[in-house]
Amino acid sequence: MTPRAVVLVEGNSDRTALLTLAARTGRDLAADGVEVVAMGGITNTRAFAARYGPRGLGVPLAGLYDAPEETHLRRGLAAAGLPAALEPGALPALGFFACTADLEDELIRALGVAAVEEVIAAAGEARSLRLLAGMPAQRTWTREAVLRRFLGVRSGRKARYAALLVAALDPGRVPAPLAGVLARV
Repeated sequence: MTPRAVVLVEGNSDRTALLTLAARTGRDLAADGVEVVAMGGITNTRAFAARYGPRGLGVPLAGLYDAPEETHLRRGLAAAGLPAALEPGALPALGFFACTADLEDELIRALGVAAVEEVIAAAGEARSLRLLAGMPAQRTWTREAVLRRFLGVRSGRKARYAALLVAALDPGRVPAPLAGVLARV
């Protein structure tokens, strides 16, 4: 069955965050005909946009991306039949929303360091976080940097915490890129 819209995201943690947030707001994206596709990296944009976009199924696209990867996204979308992606300021109009650094950064800023540490403690990993923070290389890092490293250091942890952190969000503090994508689809 062809979806009504497709949301392209870099990885599984982004997909998990969007699905969790949608569920929190009472939306079932699959029932709405919206497919959230984890591309396995921003460099795969062209292939997925070609499959679903104007040169493929012709499905409206939206997406979430990390701002440092914007050039890859623009080029991939343009090569897949969306040349407007190369124009300055065009990505939000096309339905693509940037996370300042990455999704984890957005969630840490939205929740605050203390709340993220509470989520980690509730998940039973406070000791692991303390050990990481105490390592010589991380001792001079900001708490935000340590948290980002913690979230990304073990396989599957980003997706696990994407769901937990989104679940902990105050409805009024949803990061703009996540809210933008969901509003678009």
